[in-house]
Amino acid sequence: MSINDALLASAAKPAGKRPYFLNPEVERVMAITLAVAQELAVARQRIDTLERLLDAKGVLDREAIDTFRPDANAAAERGLWTQEYLTRVLRIVQQEGEAAAAKGDITSEAVAEELNLE
Repeated sequence: MSINDALLASAAKPAGKRPYFLNPEVERVMAITLAVAQELAVARQRIDTLERLLDAKGVLDREAIDTFRPDANAAAERGLWTQEYLTRVLRIVQQEGEAAAAKGDITSEAVAEELNLE
């Protein structure tokens, strides 16, 4: 998978405009914060699992983890992951830019108002 394919896949969005329940700026910050929180929670659980398994099996101790230095290939893989991660975290900003460019989308609020005509 190329970096462009990975970035596009991590930025996928549903069709239509995003509904806002609060101020759009507040929702943007909340979306970014919650995306980071979700990623961090999953990462922390996985790291904890790995460290406990490795320590319990006597494979390595925490000092070995703390002093590890990645080679060039591992550093490149980490760089790609970081780009994908930031794309997911900042997805709302990208989607809002795309929505501004595609002014023809109808919001869910507009559909509700249209259906509510008497």
